Amino acid sequence: MKYPKEYLNEIKLRLKVSNVVGKTVQLKKRGKEFIGLSPFKNEKTPSFTVNDEKEFYHCFSTGEHGNIFDFLMKTKSVGFGEAVKILAAEAGMQPYRFTNFDQKKELRYKTYKNIFIEYRDYFCKLLYSENYKEALDYLYKRGLKKNIIEEFKLGYVPWKNNFYEELLKKYSEEEINLTGLYYKSDKTNKYIDRFNSRIIFPVNNISGETIAFGGRIIRESKLSKYINSPETEFYKKGNMIFNLDKAKETRSETDEVLIVEGYMDVVSVYSSGLKNVIANSGTALTERQISLIWKFFSDPIICLDGDESGQNAALRIAERLFPLINEKNKIYFSIMPEGTDPDDYIKNKGKEGLISLLKDKEIIQSFIWNYYLSKVDQSNPYEISKFEKQIKSLSYSIQDEILRKYVLEDFLEKIKKLTPILSSKRDYKYSPYKKKKDHQILKETKLLHQKRKDLSRIQIIEFSILFIILNYLEIASKKLEDLSEIEFLAEKNESLKKEIITYLLDGNDKAVINEKINSSYNKIIDEINENSNIQIIIKNKSDEEVASLFDELLKDHKEQSNLRKIESLEQKLINNLDENSYSELIKLKNQLNRE
Repeated sequence: MKYPKEYLNEIKLRLKVSNVVGKTVQLKKRGKEFIGLSPFKNEKTPSFTVNDEKEFYHCFSTGEHGNIFDFLMKTKSVGFGEAVKILAAEAGMQPYRFTNFDQKKELRYKTYKNIFIEYRDYFCKLLYSENYKEALDYLYKRGLKKNIIEEFKLGYVPWKNNFYEELLKKYSEEEINLTGLYYKSDKTNKYIDRFNSRIIFPVNNISGETIAFGGRIIRESKLSKYINSPETEFYKKGNMIFNLDKAKETRSETDEVLIVEGYMDVVSVYSSGLKNVIANSGTALTERQISLIWKFFSDPIICLDGDESGQNAALRIAERLFPLINEKNKIYFSIMPEGTDPDDYIKNKGKEGLISLLKDKEIIQSFIWNYYLSKVDQSNPYEISKFEKQIKSLSYSIQDEILRKYVLEDFLEKIKKLTPILSSKRDYKYSPYKKKKDHQILKETKLLHQKRKDLSRIQIIEFSILFIILNYLEIASKKLEDLSEIEFLAEKNESLKKEIITYLLDGNDKAVINEKINSSYNKIIDEINENSNIQIIIKNKSDEEVASLFDELLKDHKEQSNLRKIESLEQKLINNLDENSYSELIKLKNQLNRE
């Protein structure tokens, strides 16, 4: 939902930046500006300025900069829409009314939140019932005190409870089902509590509103140890971070935040006094999640379990997020000792022990290098060659052009040291072949950089989607409907996609399809292999992991495509922003939101 510029400008016209900021920061007049202590960092010398004339604030210690809407969003942790509502009220203006669809969605969200609040509070109280002492004892044995249990509003959902019937007294069946808290049994045709026999962990959005749950079994069982709320209209796992609503309050004290694997890890670490701790909500850490984390912390530390699966998970995260790093936003890794998780480590070593462990954290490029190198037989030139290609490919994926250059150079220098005979000073000085080889590498690197620079984000996504389609036809065959709904920018890529879909629908096997495709699309396939970022990431991944990454790529493509449509429409209407044109714009945006 986008507010008209006229409405936003009217708010800014009525409110001075110094008046809005002055409610949070003590300001002193200095010439044409105001100065005060930064609300984003703990400081003793003022570095925060406000300029009413230019309508902005600026923090020299953190680089934070923006207008009155930005200030409320960052200091009050509210969304843009909520910031507009608050400031409109301060300006004495009526709230802006959107379409009927928007209003209905707002009402659905209000109902959704109310159900979650009632559900959370009911089972939080039930935890202290004598009938369910086993659940409370479980939490006490895990080292949690009553104040922490209450702060996180942990609860227990027994197998047999009648809360669904209680909810039916206030809400319709449709409204309750919207939450995903219950599912219908195929055997009994009755609704069953999704979290029965589990400790529940409320999952809050950035504003502290409970919109989902995680659940943990307390007895040994064949059931999954942890389960999570299903995705709903208002809860998307890939956008949520557990405990970020609490952890963000520490941002003025530190640039670091600890990212752990599970709900219990978060609660345990938090209870030790380290409150800058969060967890991704039942998914592999996504681009959307790390972007949200970076809004509050520039130096997140990913701290996963010390077993092989934990290290492999850390590598997958590193490969996925590596393209996003820059000089301001970094990612670090700290792997727990084998056989332990943060919860165990806190219990055995305490807060100071964990702090000491985190001092040895590795920045993402070092972590990737060391992980790959540990798998390489350094006496085998073929393995070193393969290793070099992997490292180069990942380096090329970095979106920040300057950082990409220096990371690649660092990796190449390290690779030289793996072959000391070839890289000795004597050989380097007197071998014309070596100089020619170095020159060729740099030339190839420069050319590839230029190619990547000329490609948009959506184009790289499309090449990656096609790479998976060509190499994992079984996975693609299960997503034909999704593939048919998206349209590639390049006509040749769209043609290739449509042809593969047709072959799959006709029931052709893999060998037949490959033969037909390779004979007609050789050049395009070469482009795909050269420009897709995904190929190095999915190497040695299971089919299940590849399928998950494929889903992410399809979602990213849809999102990027929608943004392009909106941008195109806004540009088209910018010179003709009459009431009818604006209504059309709102209608299309609502349509895209529904999609």
